[in-house]
Amino acid sequence: MTRNVWESPAIVETLRRALEEDIGPGDVTTQACVPESRTARGRFIAREPLILAGAPLLPIVYRLRGGVYDLVLLKNDGDRCEDGEVIAQVYGRAHTLLECERVALNFLQRLCGVATAARLFANCVAGTKCRVLDTRKTTPGLRLLEKFATEAGGVTNHRLGLYDAVLIKNNHIAAAGGVRNAIERTRALSALPIEIEVRTLAELREALDAGAERLLLDNLTPAEAAVWISEIDGRATVELSGGVTLENVRAYAEAGADFVSSGAMTHSARAMDLSFRLELA
Repeated sequence: MTRNVWESPAIVETLRRALEEDIGPGDVTTQACVPESRTARGRFIAREPLILAGAPLLPIVYRLRGGVYDLVLLKNDGDRCEDGEVIAQVYGRAHTLLECERVALNFLQRLCGVATAARLFANCVAGTKCRVLDTRKTTPGLRLLEKFATEAGGVTNHRLGLYDAVLIKNNHIAAAGGVRNAIERTRALSALPIEIEVRTLAELREALDAGAERLLLDNLTPAEAAVWISEIDGRATVELSGGVTLENVRAYAEAGADFVSSGAMTHSARAMDLSFRLELA
């Protein structure tokens, strides 16, 4: 992502609030035992193999707090880091480095966890035509950052929210009065491509007859998905979702899907092990 994207007002505000939450009126431990004038160097270190995400947040965190004179990012988002590798080095006021340590690590550990999980999913479908999509099952308030992290891991971003893509799901169909009604009403009011979830073969056929461009098939087995995709026969692109895991994503891809989506890489990602080590400068 470009510098301007990472420094969007929403992301900067998220970081500002995280620092405010942790530091409050002041870091009483640092104020008590570390001289105000002391400078130090710090290193961010991977403590297990991981895919890096979130490194561009570090300069923003330190700028918000002030007192950092040099920061070098040694790895880029999307890079694989091995156990013991140094990700970044920083030099500045010891007070600043200590005050920002936990917030910086919290973001890095979370986003690296998402990126690492995403890379595992992407690797599983390598060599097929299928692409893995992320979902909206993200941590509230951190969606944009977690979407950046899945992208760093090699996954394709699905819609950011309800505002940038049409996805007609089962409850929309119920509220609209059926598949055809939902598609026709949407087409009359929106120029965006239409994706619609279908739960039965009858709904699938109705959606195709109504000219749906993209179909979401939910909660099928890979074998069932292959049958449905055969019936679609290229008339629409196909996304498979529901119960997609690392263990079965390859089977779904080989069933003929254009896309598979999984919320697991965001809602169930494990925070990766990173540390920050400080020494006097």
